[in-house]
Amino acid sequence: MNQEFYSNGKLLLSGEYAVLDGAQGWAIPSKYGQYLRIVPQNAETLSWTSIDDRGTTWFEATYHFTSLDLLTTSDHAIAEALQTVLKATQRLNPSFLRTTKGIAAETELTFPRDWGLGSSSTLINNIANWGGVDPYDLLKATFGGSGYDIACAKHHTPILFQLTNGIPHIRELPMEIPFKEELYFVYLNQKQNSREAIAAYRQLTIDTTLIEQITNITQEMVVAADIHQFALLMQRHEQILSNAMGIETVQSKLFSDYSGTVKSLGAWGGDFVLATGTTDSALYFKEKGYDTVIPFSQMIL
Repeated sequence: MNQEFYSNGKLLLSGEYAVLDGAQGWAIPSKYGQYLRIVPQNAETLSWTSIDDRGTTWFEATYHFTSLDLLTTSDHAIAEALQTVLKATQRLNPSFLRTTKGIAAETELTFPRDWGLGSSSTLINNIANWGGVDPYDLLKATFGGSGYDIACAKHHTPILFQLTNGIPHIRELPMEIPFKEELYFVYLNQKQNSREAIAAYRQLTIDTTLIEQITNITQEMVVAADIHQFALLMQRHEQILSNAMGIETVQSKLFSDYSGTVKSLGAWGGDFVLATGTTDSALYFKEKGYDTVIPFSQMIL
């Protein structure tokens, strides 16, 4: 029987890094995501094809169906990472891939691969749904992380996400943000490796005060009445993490002459930033060489 799975991409508006240590984060699922399509086949193999948002095949691999030994691939590093996920799914559910002769699997992204909206988390969630396992367990067994991106893959509204003793706690929020027309996402033209960023953060000594501060800011952000209050909270969030990590804020580094406020998202140094502004703001960023400027309402579900 043919199957199809879909998971939402993600953006973390507050709580980046600190969410790993129990801070509350505000996350939103994006309109963009990833499909996984499963078609049984008679060959005793699992053939894998990955397609990007333009319909171009960017990765292929073939595995032995029962052992999951790698037979052929266009990229060994990616094939081995995928093999790790598939074998972890088998450990969590020993009946996974034991019932048919073979499978042709195809993934399809609806966003450019370098945008950093969750090509890994959407894959994990899709494979977990296919394999009948808990996606958080699969994440822990493979790539690691807080799991907020898995929560976004599964939910269709903004969420508050918090880890308590390693257990995800999620609260759905209303979709409407009164000043969303004054918010924009700007792509920084480079994809940040989340696992490397997390590893660097883990080398720091983080005290409970920082976690409490970030949680308080998150709770204030989600009820902010206007863009001016929201921008002040963005600035406070940036400065706290900048001081803790010894990293210059993205606004002071790249956009010091911008009239609005710019906040890093997710792993600092790449992917998207959140900016306050007007319809003319896109011209500023494009003049700086950042051509991908997406209004908030066009990014979120």
